[in-house]
Amino acid sequence: MSIGFWQIAIVVILVVLLFGRGKISSLMGDVAKGIKSFKKGMASDAIETDTTKNVSENQDTNNQDTNKD
Repeated sequence: MSIGFWQIAIVVILVVLLFGRGKISSLMGDVAKGIKSFKKGMASDAIETDTTKNVSENQDTNNQDTNKD
């Protein structure tokens, strides 16, 4: 008992009738903006993590150099 083409078509038609094309279009636009924002946030988190890691590595190296003296 799998979902057939006609069952999917009926569901799509009902959704379009209930919400209208404009509402679905704006909803998809909002979803796209959310995905772009999420990707941008993930990219900035990766850059911040790398920068923090590099700074802490440099500080550790400097601390080890001063401890050798």
